[in-house]
Amino acid sequence: MTRAPQPVAADVYRRRRLTVAAGLIAVLVLGIVAVQQVRGGSSEAAPTPTAAPLPVETAPPTTVAAEQIEPAACMLEVPEVAVGDTGTDVECAQRALRAAGVMDSEVTGTFDSVTQAATRSFQAEVGLYVDGIIGKNTATELGIWPGADSFIVRTPAPPEGAVDLIGMPLSSVASAGDDAPPLPDGASVASGKRVVYDRAGQRVWAIDDEERIVRSYLVSGSQFRNEVPGIHTVYSKSEMALGWDLQADLPYMVRYTQTERGHIGFHAIPSWNDTGEALQTEDELGQKLSGGCTRQALLDAQFMYQFADVGTTVIVL
Repeated sequence: MTRAPQPVAADVYRRRRLTVAAGLIAVLVLGIVAVQQVRGGSSEAAPTPTAAPLPVETAPPTTVAAEQIEPAACMLEVPEVAVGDTGTDVECAQRALRAAGVMDSEVTGTFDSVTQAATRSFQAEVGLYVDGIIGKNTATELGIWPGADSFIVRTPAPPEGAVDLIGMPLSSVASAGDDAPPLPDGASVASGKRVVYDRAGQRVWAIDDEERIVRSYLVSGSQFRNEVPGIHTVYSKSEMALGWDLQADLPYMVRYTQTERGHIGFHAIPSWNDTGEALQTEDELGQKLSGGCTRQALLDAQFMYQFADVGTTVIVL
């Protein structure tokens, strides 16, 4: 509902002068009676003239009728949605875009070019990086981000000296066997010895030929959506590699795919090659912080380097 505009200060001042003038005229007319009423203490203030009600302005019509704009009333169940995605998470994003007033098309559950254009418009409006993808920052502004930990399963730090199923020491974010989180949907698109990387949960599972979880642990994957979902194969390994800018050391590199930006694989948390300072801490694993590859705790990177021979299947979900 639109509030009536309030009188400006000049109007208030003019009305006060009229009120004072009316009061003086009343005093002159009543004369002695008014004076006696004042002395007797029963005088009441003269009523103030009431201003005529001002007209109420009507808000201009919006692009989408108010009754068509639905509150989002949902939260994403995946870390991001973008062009080509379908399902209930896209429906949630579309409802949020409609509620934000940047999209007036129907909720279809398909992230099409119209949804992408609405996303770009919203990102520009609130000052976010404009990429047409609804990830953490955009979803937060839309009110549909459940928090990063909603997608991350954290296991207790193992006791000192704990090892995995092949006897290698566990890192602070690793577990093995029955202590590991269950495999995600899609992990069975291939069988036998394999590595499964779930981007949503930022977690890796190493599976042996007997379908046992040899080891599972948190990682830090790419923040730029340049990992390629599907089935891949380890094709090369290096005990030490350099980042694409040649300024960071990447220990225990295990490569499984190639993109326009270069090789992508698993490696230990990088460090600057001039100072030795790590680019992140082990406690930050579980967040998307890399530029393309998958960062691991040192103990987990050493495990991966030994476990994943050239030819090992890598499933990226």
